[in-house]
Amino acid sequence: MKRYAAHVRALVAAALAAVSLVANADFSGKVVGVLDGDTIDVLVDLQPRRVRLAEIDAPEKRQPFGTRARQALSGYVFGQTVRVLDDGTDRYGRTIGTVVVDGRSVNRAMVGAGMAWAYRRYLVDQRLIALEAQARKGRRGLWADPGPVAPWDWRAQARLAH
Repeated sequence: MKRYAAHVRALVAAALAAVSLVANADFSGKVVGVLDGDTIDVLVDLQPRRVRLAEIDAPEKRQPFGTRARQALSGYVFGQTVRVLDDGTDRYGRTIGTVVVDGRSVNRAMVGAGMAWAYRRYLVDQRLIALEAQARKGRRGLWADPGPVAPWDWRAQARLAH
C-alpha cells in the first residue's frame, strides 16, 4: 500500500509540474492594444491576451506622465509582433511577463526612458534599478518632475480619498 501511495504521489507531482509548465509558456503575438504604460493586449490564436509588464510600474492614466507613459509603450509595441516571457498570472487574470521586441526588453526600455519605475516589490531583474537611476540622473521622462509620485503611492492615496 505504501508503494502504491508513493507511486500516486509521484504521478500527481509530475502532472502538476506539466500543468505549471504549460501555464507559464512563453508566447508571441501582435500587439493590438495599449491600455496604459504597463499593460498591453497581445493577439494570440485570434484571441487578445492581456499582458502586464513584469517588474515595472508606470504612472496611472490620470497621474502626471500617465498619458506619456502609455504613448511611449505604444511607440515601442503597438502593431509589433512581440515575444512574451510568461511569469504567470496576476490576481486580475492578466499574464505577467517580460515583453521583447527585436531581441530587446520593452520593460527595460520603459524604465530607461523614465516612463516607469522599477517595481521593487516584484523585482528580479536587478538591471532595472540601474536603468532607473540613470533615468533619474538624466531627468528623463517622469524624472523631469521635481516630485514624481510612485504609482503604488498614487493608488494608495486614491483608495484613501474614496
